[in-house]
Amino acid sequence: MSSQTIALAQINPLLGDLPGNARLISQAAAEAFKKGATVVLTPELSLTGYPPEDLLLRPAFIEAAEAELKRLTIELKQFPGLVVIVGHPQQTSVGLQNYASVLRDGQVITGYAKQKLPNHEVFDEVRYFVAGNQACVFENAGIQYGLILCE
Repeated sequence: MSSQTIALAQINPLLGDLPGNARLISQAAAEAFKKGATVVLTPELSLTGYPPEDLLLRPAFIEAAEAELKRLTIELKQFPGLVVIVGHPQQTSVGLQNYASVLRDGQVITGYAKQKLPNHEVFDEVRYFVAGNQACVFENAGIQYGLILCE
């Protein structure tokens, strides 16, 4: 069995700063790649900052987040073979979802929509998101990974 190094990107995303947060993710990926990591895990909703709350009700914000994710996916291609897991809102056929995309070599290889959405205090995610219902398992260099978000 091969071994892999997972880097936890302990970044501090700024709420609503899509380009700045993407820059933090890219910098964390560069540092992790340099140190030999094979997988980089970013925080929940790392691209938007957490919790984005009513920003999620603005279609222009969702479109900007999707565009920034596409740009970031291409940018991360400079780190061959590195898997970067990025949290972001994702518009799907069932509605807006709290999502984690698995990026590798300039592509989104899979993703996961959060299934258990909290509904208490500041964590009013059921107001903004539709829960997912699919598991997410992906393979990297012979090792299988599964994703979950928060609860």
